[in-house]
Amino acid sequence: MSFSILLINITLVVLIIYGLLLIVYSRLWQGMQPVRLAPDGEGNRLLNARMNTDIRSRKKPAISFSVIIPARNEQDSIQGCIESIVNGTYDKALYEVIVVDDFSTDKTGEILRSLQSKYPDLIKVIDLSVVLDSRPINAYKKKALALAIEASGGNWILTTDADCILPPRWLEYYNSYILDTGKRFVAAPVRFIDTGSFVSKFQCLDFLSLQGVTGAAVGAGLMSMCNGANLGYEKDFYRQVNGFEGIDQLASGDDMFLMQKMQDHAPGSAGYLFAEGAIVDTLPMPDWRSFINQRIRWASKAGAYKDWKIKLVLLIVYLLNLSLVVLFFLGLFTPIIFLKWLILLVAKYLLEFYFMWRVAGFFKQRSLMGWFLIMQPLHLVYTVVAGWLGLFGKYQWKGRQVK
Repeated sequence: MSFSILLINITLVVLIIYGLLLIVYSRLWQGMQPVRLAPDGEGNRLLNARMNTDIRSRKKPAISFSVIIPARNEQDSIQGCIESIVNGTYDKALYEVIVVDDFSTDKTGEILRSLQSKYPDLIKVIDLSVVLDSRPINAYKKKALALAIEASGGNWILTTDADCILPPRWLEYYNSYILDTGKRFVAAPVRFIDTGSFVSKFQCLDFLSLQGVTGAAVGAGLMSMCNGANLGYEKDFYRQVNGFEGIDQLASGDDMFLMQKMQDHAPGSAGYLFAEGAIVDTLPMPDWRSFINQRIRWASKAGAYKDWKIKLVLLIVYLLNLSLVVLFFLGLFTPIIFLKWLILLVAKYLLEFYFMWRVAGFFKQRSLMGWFLIMQPLHLVYTVVAGWLGLFGKYQWKGRQVK
């Protein structure tokens, strides 16, 4: 048997396994019940997926939150982020915003001081350069979060990024979900804003797939996945697992590694806040170079995952994309191999479209699906390159070289 035929057969087997995974994720996604708030805003209730008679008791705001935002050179976005929080509907006596200025060299610090003066009872600012005395470390974000948590007064910690916009009833959704479910760690949805460029649309679609898998897997209790732009955890729970101890040497992973620690400590403690009104919006990277750096940073965590299920899924995805890239180059010299490559690629597209259409509906981004087939070949190459460099390369992130 020739190498090409063997590779085609292997690719077909991996594609079948991948397709079964996507079908499972699709069913899990469809089975999730959305969290909805009472329209009068006086209390919260949880309705089932069809908005019928499953009405829970009304719950007034009861949980105190500390919203933590690490910020490094975010002069263009930090004010919008903070004001989207303080202009929200939640009782201002029950939350605070703690921003950690991570050695910013632009006007971020100046903007933060102005906002702190405007909202003295809501905003705290921690200057990381003063606390660390300019001593270099590898995990600046984890250090920023740890310092903010120690200074926090809320019962729950919520984290987001400085370039995010939070929906008006964001804290209400967390309050409702936590009180209804008793979960101690909550992953929640994040959406990239389509700015109109090709690289923006590519990132939006790629991120939709990641968010879909996150929602389906976490909602079913199958895997520990989340995004630090929209997540929360009980502060006492954070202390019970000794915070970032044991993972603080890693530059990335302040979200998923902490989630894994908490899930190991108390299985079943994590849940997914499935609510359109809780979606956090953020901008994609402005160009290909910064986008690839971001994805390499994300991929760099893969070798440290302890959840074998995540590693297995990542391996299946990587092998499928790698084999399709190799088959493409082999097909350039053999028309029949190229035809079989094309058939496999279309089959992969159809399986992914089945899943992505549902996810895109939740995130109100179905208009992007017309680009999905066009971007398939590019996505193959990107997945292979970013995955490889994430494990074996270095990357630049916000002016820092990271190993």
